[in-house]
Amino acid sequence: MNAIRRLGIGLAALGRPAYINVGSAGELPPGRSVEAMREATWSVLDAAYAAGIRWVDAARSYGRAEEFLGGWLEARAPAGVHVSSKWGYAYVGDWKTDAEVHEVKEHSLDRFQAQYEETRSLLDGHLSVYQVHSLTEESPLFQDVPLQAALAQLTAEGVRVGFSTSGPRQSDTIRRAMELEVSGQRLFSTVQSTWNLLETSAEDALREAHGAGLHVLLKEVLANGRLAVRAPAEVRDLAAEHEVGPDAVAMAAALGRPWADTVLIGAVSPAQLQANLAATDVRLGEGDLEELAGLSLPPERYWAERSALSWT
Repeated sequence: MNAIRRLGIGLAALGRPAYINVGSAGELPPGRSVEAMREATWSVLDAAYAAGIRWVDAARSYGRAEEFLGGWLEARAPAGVHVSSKWGYAYVGDWKTDAEVHEVKEHSLDRFQAQYEETRSLLDGHLSVYQVHSLTEESPLFQDVPLQAALAQLTAEGVRVGFSTSGPRQSDTIRRAMELEVSGQRLFSTVQSTWNLLETSAEDALREAHGAGLHVLLKEVLANGRLAVRAPAEVRDLAAEHEVGPDAVAMAAALGRPWADTVLIGAVSPAQLQANLAATDVRLGEGDLEELAGLSLPPERYWAERSALSWT
């Protein structure tokens, strides 16, 4: 498949005024008003669509991301766009960069039903995939039979049911979720997980998921910007060799995983997007990949460092 068609745009850092991405502050509009962020979102979506990208990922907790995306879809009427979104977190940041709490998690039937209606009102007719946001092994969803049944009903509406994962035990969550069935049918058909050169612990489970027929999406492939602006020397050296930025090398490594169906880009400006897209021209050799494999951190350390990132 064409590398561009394996890319998607994630709106985590565009639908709200603050996020934990490193290196995005200078690319976002001054003041970060709702109107300015809407314009920035549309600019990135326009550039991505022009480049050939046809997947966009949002979430209820991404502030106004679904609203911005819905407006763009209505205004542009683009053909062939796949839209995925997520439920489970509610945005409570009140459009403040210094909010004490930005989002609150709840995996319940009431939360699903309320957020699905909200998503439908904003993305009506465009939603392809609806995902449980940051599913973990401890999620009450695994014991909530009515919630499982309600999720399974989405298939009858033509919406695929998926889940995303976070945390040091992503592999365990992926494998447990793959076993979940409703009326003899596997509940989930997509999985979105964090994978990047610093956090590779879910790789075997994601390969298994792909082999079992699930659509695999990779998120945070730049480690929330760390692999772009704080890249290890190995990444910087390869970037210089290929005459691209470190971000393109990290993206190329993700695209080099044949089990990854969609690799999400978190660019917040057309300039960042173009830098990321250089990955499609980077071919990493076996020696390069072996060297980069040594960058992987123990997942507990990686997620502790990620938790320490500030919302800015």
